[in-house]
Amino acid sequence: MATWLVLVALGFAAATGAFGEGLFDRLQPGDAPQVTSEARTGQRVLNQSATGGATQTLLLDRVDPADPAVRSAVERVSAELRARPDVLAVRSPYTAVPGARADPIRSPLVATDGQALLVTVQLVRGLDAAAERGALADVSGRLLAAGAAVQGAVASTSSPRAITDEITHQVPRDLRTGEVVALPASLLVMIVVFGGFLAAGLPLLGAVASIGGALAALLGFSYVTDLDSSVVSVVTVLGLGLCIDYGLLLTSRYREELRARPEGALERTLATAGRTVLFSGLTVAVSLAGLLLFSATILRAVGAAGVSVVGVALLVALTLVPALLTLAGPRLVRPGVTQRLPGLRRLGRRLGDVAPEQGAFSRLAGAIQRSPVVPMVGVLVVLLVAALPVLQLRLVSSGVALLPRTAPSRQVFDQIGARFPAANGAPVTVVSLWPADRLQQWAVDNDVAGIPGVTGVDPVRVQENLGQRVSVLGVRVAGSRTVGGLAVPDPASDQARSVVRTLQAREPAVEPIWVTGQAAFVNDFLDDVRTRGPLAAGVVILATFVLLFLLTGSVLVPVKALVLVVVSLGASFGVLVWGFQQGHLERVLSFESTGGIETAIPVLIVALGFGLSMDYEVFLLSRIKELRDDGLPNDQAVAAGLQRSGRIITSAALVIVVVFLGFAAGQLLVIKETGIGLAVTVALDATLVRLILVPATMTVLGEWNWWAHAPLRRLHARLGLREATGSPGVPAGAGTPS
Repeated sequence: MATWLVLVALGFAAATGAFGEGLFDRLQPGDAPQVTSEARTGQRVLNQSATGGATQTLLLDRVDPADPAVRSAVERVSAELRARPDVLAVRSPYTAVPGARADPIRSPLVATDGQALLVTVQLVRGLDAAAERGALADVSGRLLAAGAAVQGAVASTSSPRAITDEITHQVPRDLRTGEVVALPASLLVMIVVFGGFLAAGLPLLGAVASIGGALAALLGFSYVTDLDSSVVSVVTVLGLGLCIDYGLLLTSRYREELRARPEGALERTLATAGRTVLFSGLTVAVSLAGLLLFSATILRAVGAAGVSVVGVALLVALTLVPALLTLAGPRLVRPGVTQRLPGLRRLGRRLGDVAPEQGAFSRLAGAIQRSPVVPMVGVLVVLLVAALPVLQLRLVSSGVALLPRTAPSRQVFDQIGARFPAANGAPVTVVSLWPADRLQQWAVDNDVAGIPGVTGVDPVRVQENLGQRVSVLGVRVAGSRTVGGLAVPDPASDQARSVVRTLQAREPAVEPIWVTGQAAFVNDFLDDVRTRGPLAAGVVILATFVLLFLLTGSVLVPVKALVLVVVSLGASFGVLVWGFQQGHLERVLSFESTGGIETAIPVLIVALGFGLSMDYEVFLLSRIKELRDDGLPNDQAVAAGLQRSGRIITSAALVIVVVFLGFAAGQLLVIKETGIGLAVTVALDATLVRLILVPATMTVLGEWNWWAHAPLRRLHARLGLREATGSPGVPAGAGTPS
């Protein structure tokens, strides 16, 4: 306990920046999932040849650009900013185009409604992060002051750096929001389950330790690979939920063993529930390790960080929680303060962690076993109907739309996108080392302007830095989404992605050009998932099958478990599409639909949801197998196993659903989608799948559940893990051994 206290204190201190740069200072915005590809190469070439640095933009609204007072204020602040050594250029509607006079009426920096204008300030290249942030803040202050001097004007500023900072700074705020919601709600659930504060507090103490360890592990990973801002939330929530689950399972089993025989209770707990925790952690880690086979940065980051956090949760569950259990000792089975309240006492008897020999779950199992086909088919139909919206799944990369619509940076971004179409950058960019005239000729020869969805082609521009000269062609594409009544361009629209495919098909074979932009990144990400997904899925399925075989000694039980997980995940995706893509949960969760699901979410839900589903499968199967090894026939073992584990599975699922829903109360859209997706996955799995489908299918299969070919039986006899102790209340050797 002392060791963990020191480690957790150091973990929280390091993650919050007590010893230097903190975890949240090292996060990436994650607005475009990148893989090693043509689009990434083109973007790198584009960035290396750029002559300027970061930009700051002033939106001066409710003004007449032709008003002399407006012009005077803008030109005055522009002159002040141009005199700064860290400013490369200042552009406004009053900046003269080379070879022509300034025309504020026709300038792309004047809104289409003529009631607003933009001023953009570009810093010099090469400033370090601290100097750049300071310069942007100072420039923003001067621009806002100039705007405030114009009577009746509404001034606001934004920059790509501000958007990045707003996204990354929102992560710790969402984490705190989730913890404020999830931890008290989890404590309340566990007080009801355990009937007292002492037993309920032990899993939460383990969860706090898990958060500290997880943050420290993520800080370490941030020095090895880029960590997306959403990775921290997703992985921390996973570690928190798993640690609560494992702590609940161990505490419950320890109380059960204390009641049966106090001597050796902890040893028997770790030999049974401890083994279950170990198998569960391994299955979750295997599902996350499959993400390492992708090349997308965000998936690899979640995979690597997730495996480490699962390791932290296992260490907490198998070292700290047993220490806390030993310290609490027999006090865990004494009636708590809550047991003196009649209402809570009655509720605790119904929902408590220690189940009687006969109860609601055994009666449910008996009803299912009398006619297993009907509930099995009925639940499958419900899950398949819930999965139907998946047929309309559309993947998007929202960028700034990850922020809530109330975020100041996003409001400026949306206004510029809707009211200054000529000032927006082209969503698709062609980059080449050719001379400008040759790239222009290529565009004419390949009829780029005539590609379906293309609305315009910008003149080729040349940028040169450090001896690298690059020609850049901007391709403007149709496609927008409505935000608060504004038609905002969608740089990763279906039309833009189609145009990218067409341009790539027309690239020359010998001297490459690069097509880049947000739409190209989305295409590359999806291509990576399609190419590497089968291998990742195959590795995860094979490893999970081996683990479940070692747990059960059966061939059919692991196959059945894998099939049911797929059905459950399909239903979860259907709910996700219905709620977020179709927008039915907009009012409930306070977000605005982007018309799709973030590109990385399906893969993350599959990996995390698969691991969590197998988590509860291991909880149930380990208890059934324990009873089966004690000699009970198949149907009796299934019914007794469900009766003894049903309360823990449903209680653990309720706690983890509360955790995920708590983090879905945050502001970032990607966190909301992940939280709801995983909450639905766990809820469906712990109820319809574990409580109905599993006993129904195991009843239909009967003794075939435990079939394995003779060589596999011999292999399991040598390598399979089983405990020698009998289950409480079941004499060892009773019935027919398997």
